[in-house]
Amino acid sequence: MNRRLPNRRIRLLLVLFTLAFAGLFGRAVWLQAVHARGLDRIAQGQHHATVAVPAPRGAMVDRNGIQLAIGRRATTVYANPKHVANPQAAAIAAGKALDLDPDKLYGPLADQSRGFVYVARKADAKRAGALQRKGIQGLGFYSEERRVYPQGSVGAHVLGYAGVDNKGLSGLELALNESLAGRPGRETVVRDPFGRALEVLQATPAVEGRDVRLTLDATLQANAESILRSTVRRWGALAATAVVLDPHSGEVLALAVEPGFDANRFPQTSREVQRNRAVTDTYEPGSTLKVVTVAGALSDGLVGPTTQFTLAPKIQVADREIHEAHRTHTERMTVASILAQSSNIGTITLAQLLGRERLTKWLGRFGFGKKTGIDFPGETQGILPSYWSGSTIGTLPIGHGIAVTPVQMAAAYAAVANGGVWKQPHLVLSTRVKQRRVISQTVSEQLMAMMRDVVLEGTGTEAAVEGYQVAGKTGTAAKPDPRGGYSTSRYVASFVGVVPASDPGLVILVTVDEPSTIWGGTVAAPAFQQIARFALQYLEIPPDAAS
Repeated sequence: MNRRLPNRRIRLLLVLFTLAFAGLFGRAVWLQAVHARGLDRIAQGQHHATVAVPAPRGAMVDRNGIQLAIGRRATTVYANPKHVANPQAAAIAAGKALDLDPDKLYGPLADQSRGFVYVARKADAKRAGALQRKGIQGLGFYSEERRVYPQGSVGAHVLGYAGVDNKGLSGLELALNESLAGRPGRETVVRDPFGRALEVLQATPAVEGRDVRLTLDATLQANAESILRSTVRRWGALAATAVVLDPHSGEVLALAVEPGFDANRFPQTSREVQRNRAVTDTYEPGSTLKVVTVAGALSDGLVGPTTQFTLAPKIQVADREIHEAHRTHTERMTVASILAQSSNIGTITLAQLLGRERLTKWLGRFGFGKKTGIDFPGETQGILPSYWSGSTIGTLPIGHGIAVTPVQMAAAYAAVANGGVWKQPHLVLSTRVKQRRVISQTVSEQLMAMMRDVVLEGTGTEAAVEGYQVAGKTGTAAKPDPRGGYSTSRYVASFVGVVPASDPGLVILVTVDEPSTIWGGTVAAPAFQQIARFALQYLEIPPDAAS
């Protein structure tokens, strides 16, 4: 046997071990000297994590401090499926504790290809606490804030809602998001291999969002919504809106829309229902616009309240014949009675005296065709005629061929009630508002006297409130037909009123979309009366009518 063969094998193994050792030593030197910083960063990333600390969102309260939108403590439950020992048992326990479907939880919990899944986002803190005490391996818990609307549907169209990440998505939640959201903080934490925080190394505290006080009165808002619901049911209407406005300050005390919705359940509510029709939707105002023509004729010195006209029951304007709504005979009427009796022919006669240029000017002065600037997202500016045909001077003054928003119309009447000064409507207290003089104090008083006659003996008698003087105007307008022209069956009925008329405290507008009975004096005026009667008593505004 050759004794050199074992020695040769031993030497070969020794060489191999020496080379392996040299390689490992070289690798260690390279890692320590050359790649140390990169590996250190990787190690830090594996054990250290910088996480955002959400800022508590500011509350929204009504003018009296009643909470309308607040943050409530919640717990988010998550899982690392790779560490869940028994997915079926975990799904059953979580489903029972959090009132969730275990079958829907099982799939994600059993999927070991994933390192993180949500079990429940912003769950009830007590329910989540009970689950946490079970100590189920693989489940994790952290605190969050859930946006809650304590009054349910009250003011939902105004408030809007914040999403699951507490960012405003609609309404004032969106418009005021920068103020409400605050500023998130940051924490650098050390985690164990299971992702659990062991130590906080550095922290920057979150800055809470600011609370916002609104002009709304929750009690008036709830009452207006209730009355609109009854009105829609009574008349089989498609929808209704109401605006309650302080004419002296421009503060919106109530902005109601029906159908309503619960802001706490916004994901289950259609966009159609969520829309704030009082600000975003337009309608043809019909006879409520007549006050602009009368105001213009009085202000430009063309007529006085007692100026008389002989008016036939119909008038030919270019290619269109326009009729009175109620009168069938020729009559001698004053300017005051033209407004009180809502005369189409009388209003057109005044518009013809004004002419196109001056009538357009007065529409603009009252704020039509442009946004009011109300602090609410998505406001519509309305629509003025883009061109004039021969008949426009006959249709526009009586509220056809123009589209306005309920907020625009309420603000225009508030200018009349406020001695002729227009105030920007707003929903947030302490807002700086724009104002401008629209008409003189004298013309304001003349129009208020005329609109009192509308309620005393004209088309708005259903708006009368016992013990108070009421000034207002009815409106009835056919809706445009998508196929052209106007519908013969679909109308918007409206009423705008001021009360008490001798010392205006409230402007209230009601519109009812597609009621079964079309007349504003029959449909909208009673709703105005109910809203006004409650508000006057609630706000303790003294009566002004002679007993």
